Amino acid sequence: MKELIEYIAKALVDNPDEVQVREVEGEVTSVIELRVAKSDLGKVIGKEGRTARAMRTLLTAASTKINKRAVLEIIE
Repeated sequence: MKELIEYIAKALVDNPDEVQVREVEGEVTSVIELRVAKSDLGKVIGKEGRTARAMRTLLTAASTKINKRAVLEIIE
């Protein structure tokens, strides 16, 4: 899951070197924390949060295939 979010985020931003993804795993749920450069935050969130919502939808679909639950947190 971590690699999926990292791949998508690096494709969206101007500074792909500053993309940091951290995964905190629990028994059933994983929390994926995404950090990007301050100037790229708007690109990751998108208009009215559409891009972030799309990333969360893809993450949910991918995590359902492996019978887990994943949550995406975008950290400023």
